[in-house]
Amino acid sequence: MSTIAPAVPPQKINLRRPDIMSAVQAQVESHYRSTLVERIRAHGNVLSAPGLTIKLAKEFGFCYGVERAIDLAYAARRSFPAEKPIYLLGEIIHNPEVNDQIRAMGIRTISNKPTAVELAMLQGEDVVIIPAFGTEVATRRKLEEKGCVIVDTTCGDVMSVWKRVRQYSKESVTSIIHGKAKHEETKATTSQATAYGTGHYLVVFNLGETDFVCDYILRGGNKAEFLEKFKGAHSPGFDPDLHLLAVGVANQTTMLRGETEEVQRRFRAAMEKKYGAAQLDAHFRYFDTICGATQDRQDALEKLLHTKLDLLLVVGGYNSSNTSHLAEMGEKVLPTFFIKNAAKMESASLIRHWNQHTHVEETTPSWLPAGDLTVGITAGASCPNNLIEDAIRRLFELRGISVQELLAN
Repeated sequence: MSTIAPAVPPQKINLRRPDIMSAVQAQVESHYRSTLVERIRAHGNVLSAPGLTIKLAKEFGFCYGVERAIDLAYAARRSFPAEKPIYLLGEIIHNPEVNDQIRAMGIRTISNKPTAVELAMLQGEDVVIIPAFGTEVATRRKLEEKGCVIVDTTCGDVMSVWKRVRQYSKESVTSIIHGKAKHEETKATTSQATAYGTGHYLVVFNLGETDFVCDYILRGGNKAEFLEKFKGAHSPGFDPDLHLLAVGVANQTTMLRGETEEVQRRFRAAMEKKYGAAQLDAHFRYFDTICGATQDRQDALEKLLHTKLDLLLVVGGYNSSNTSHLAEMGEKVLPTFFIKNAAKMESASLIRHWNQHTHVEETTPSWLPAGDLTVGITAGASCPNNLIEDAIRRLFELRGISVQELLAN
């Protein structure tokens, strides 16, 4: 009779020794700190010159989870000999400059879901860094079976979602996850829903998809059409006629809070309409799993958008979910340009920026008009302050203004 081999316990290493972390903090600050941004923050988040005023959102840039992930990656490189291979699953965070810096330190990138070739390349006791978004359960198990030393930088807010999804699974409640089905975080979360039993999940991206599912709950429909519509966004063996009897809403932590709240409200209303208020608890669960830092940045931008602004710059990686939602908020109010760095502001008459609806970088002419101008700036949770400083300096430069002279006055 064969038995299942017990899971290999992951090797543990203390990367937070005072000697390591003091060196790491100095290195991280040298790479990403901005004294200019700190000075502007200390003076009401505003920097003005004749003809141009910059207003920073009150909250922007690196959050605690991102800082922790970067610190741990830097600490891993300092803790092991230079010749020891260190691998990173995909990107540590969604910012190209930060990931370039990580690679420049000699940390090698492999797929966030390693291929068979990549897994065969890994040796026992090789160091593998799990990024801030986490990784799929099956990937982690394979790394543990190989005997790899795992440096887990998964954000605590993401792990809170995992805990909720696992609880839904234990209660035979299908996880409805508001998020992007192909995003690394959502993939990691959905793997938690199916890893410890017979749990199921369904990913809905927006309110249109939410309404489609709610309508199916209330009226039924074409099962084949349903499964085709959500292809790649549901658990194996998912049957909408069986697995929508009881649902629990969770979310990718970087989605818009207002939209996630509307998703849960619509599912709640559908279940209450179908089963009655007295039976609601048997058919519906909800837990607020929006990241606090994501919400802080959205709230701060909302306040900034209520001030006098002529245009908005959103700085961050184009594949950053929380940054894209900041751009989405701005687009509804005023001209908004989503750029990954200051170099995209080629001149006062040309800017290259990301269109998140068509998923292409496009150009806009005459984007920086003459005359008195007030520009708002915000940045996603994965954008370092030095890139925000670069954007501020470039804006003043395009107006022929020296920031150094401005600060000296």
